[in-house]
Amino acid sequence: MSKNYCLIMAGGSGTRFWPRSRVVKPKQYLSLFGDLSLIQESVQRFANFIPEDRIYVVSAKSQQEVLESQTTNLPKENMIYEPVGKNTLPAIGLAALFIAEKDPDGILIVSPSDHLIQNDELFQQCIESAALIAEKNDGIVTIGISPKYPATGYGYVQTAEEIQIGQSIKSFAVTQFVEKPNVEVATGYLKSGGFFWNSGIFIFKVSVFLESVQKYAPELYADLMRIKEHIGAETYEEAVDRIYREVTSISIDYGILEKASNVFLVQGDFIWNDLGSWEEVYKYDSNKDENQNATSGEVVLIDTKNSYVYAPNSLVAVVGLEDVIVVQEGDTILVCKRDRAEDIKAVVGEITKRKLDRYL
Repeated sequence: MSKNYCLIMAGGSGTRFWPRSRVVKPKQYLSLFGDLSLIQESVQRFANFIPEDRIYVVSAKSQQEVLESQTTNLPKENMIYEPVGKNTLPAIGLAALFIAEKDPDGILIVSPSDHLIQNDELFQQCIESAALIAEKNDGIVTIGISPKYPATGYGYVQTAEEIQIGQSIKSFAVTQFVEKPNVEVATGYLKSGGFFWNSGIFIFKVSVFLESVQKYAPELYADLMRIKEHIGAETYEEAVDRIYREVTSISIDYGILEKASNVFLVQGDFIWNDLGSWEEVYKYDSNKDENQNATSGEVVLIDTKNSYVYAPNSLVAVVGLEDVIVVQEGDTILVCKRDRAEDIKAVVGEITKRKLDRYL
């Protein structure tokens, strides 16, 4: 059996977690539920069953300092940097070039760096089942999360017949990837069955992935082959900076998965959340008080319920409020209703518009 490799994608900006998330330290580098940051938790999760020298990270060049400071257990040569963000397909393609140099038929597990995953044992079983399908079927495999409610913030994957190749976890052929639906459509998905949330975790042979890029995204493939010529040479940095800026920004979903026929899904029943807002952090914080408040730091609460208050560096008092989020970070303070947590990205937009870059 081919060796398993892991690629953790860590280039996101995490604007919905302002003011803690900043340009130089986005969401994936924050500790939200304990001492470890989200990316450190991701590395640790995969290191349980993949050697650290086969764990790679792709990130933005601007995040090099914070990334390397938080992943000192990984080889520095496993850190792959994009000069500019170009979405998931080019990022995976760039990293795949390096892994293909070592093991072109290796199984690559691609995972976001900033999701909440609990029940590591079941997660590992799902990944190993997916790797078996990728190995035996030359398939592109995704982990689908069993939907708990008609979510409108996730993409969905529709499945067809169940497949069996010796693994215990349920697996299916994939019919289609579908856009984020409205609540009526999402409700219909749950009623009809056979739909899963798209976790953004993908598993495939490196060779199968590169063949798929060549078939479905030939222009990107040509650019990647131009970059490949410079790997290991002194010209690499200049070449990747010049060539990569020319590639089209596209997701792996649009670029390959919606077109390919060899796509499969492994059912994931572990606890999963993409942590898209402070509201999700509040929901998954297990240290709530009797009034369902989650706090961190010196916090005084009077007649306050169902709220999240983060204030590690100053005293914050909240009086007579319910369902609020308060986050203090340095010289910035965020206060919002919990049901408006998604609108924080509009705050970042306004700060940018006003050219108040020192707060970003």
